[in-house]
Amino acid sequence: MQTDNVSANTRKALQNRIDRKYKIEPEFFDAEIFQTLHAVCMRLIPQNNPERMIDLAGCLDGILAEGKGNGWRYDAMPEDGKAFIIGLYGIDKSADSKYQNHFHLLNSNEQDLILASVQSGEATGLTWGILPAKLFFEELLAALVELYYSHPFAKEDIGEVAMADAKGWQKIGLNQLEEHEPKTLKAELHARY
Repeated sequence: MQTDNVSANTRKALQNRIDRKYKIEPEFFDAEIFQTLHAVCMRLIPQNNPERMIDLAGCLDGILAEGKGNGWRYDAMPEDGKAFIIGLYGIDKSADSKYQNHFHLLNSNEQDLILASVQSGEATGLTWGILPAKLFFEELLAALVELYYSHPFAKEDIGEVAMADAKGWQKIGLNQLEEHEPKTLKAELHARY
């Protein structure tokens, strides 16, 4: 990011993502749903480096509080904010139904089983009669993946340098790399092992 390959505007936008404070109090969700969201985020996109944590729950809460979204939805789904509230509430109620506890208090195996039941459309509870579980899971996962991979830490972890926009991209054919692009991960792994 600190090279002449990244334009000033892109650098500023990415630095803002790095500098964003970890959200303690939600703006859009209530505190209980926000706890569920945090726990779901850690199961769907685990992060193990406390110095490089990406606040996925806080980012999603902020986007919804600003009324932003991706501009489309499935016909069978309510608008984003309502869908996320209903779906996260449903995850917590499914956890309570199966384990008599809140989702964020379950162990990782129990959490994974609840999420797998939502993903497969087999989750129990009244919520899933109103909200299609599979579509909700798809929307939630897509939103979290988009937030995660728009952050410079995640981009760096996978060697993605699309942020290097200052000079444009000339080599766009198959197997062509610009000088500032990293070698493929496969080549790096073969070199190490």
